[in-house]
Amino acid sequence: MANVVINGVLREATGKKASKLVRSNEEVPVVMYGPKEVVHFTAKVADFKTLIYTPEFKIAEINVGGKKYRAILKDKQFHPISEALLHVDLLILTDGHPVKYEVPVKFMGSSPGVKVGGKFTHKLRRIKVKSLPEKMVTELTASISALELGQTLRVRDIEVTPGIEIMSQPATPIASIEIPRALRGKQQQ
Repeated sequence: MANVVINGVLREATGKKASKLVRSNEEVPVVMYGPKEVVHFTAKVADFKTLIYTPEFKIAEINVGGKKYRAILKDKQFHPISEALLHVDLLILTDGHPVKYEVPVKFMGSSPGVKVGGKFTHKLRRIKVKSLPEKMVTELTASISALELGQTLRVRDIEVTPGIEIMSQPATPIASIEIPRALRGKQQQ
């Protein structure tokens, strides 16, 4: 599992003025939630780039106030115009406490529908799952080997390992093989 190390400094002052001062130093205010504690700290904006700007699921190793935490990205806020990172929320991973998170979907195999001229369409990039921190997965894999022209793969078709519960709606389509216009005409004749 890919990890990102983030070093932070505890912050005493919270609120608008304190956050504005933090952002002026190219840092970002962070709130880390856990079942037993809430930690407010600041960290360099650059430390979050590999955690936020990636399609992969990663765990953050946070060093703040002489303590180490394992956490996942829960939410992030950007400036509406400049798109600068304004705020980050993290969720502390505690053994024995289940967590909800989103992981990317990867496809394996080759579709017979694509081989005869169909177009593969990726409809859903991430799926919400729930598991204990010790059973976390970084991605879900779905096979497209049985998809013919006009067929759709849905969330319920994904097989998961024990300990992982899919929270997304089962009927949601994640991929399909569309019939191109040129092939539609041939099928009607």
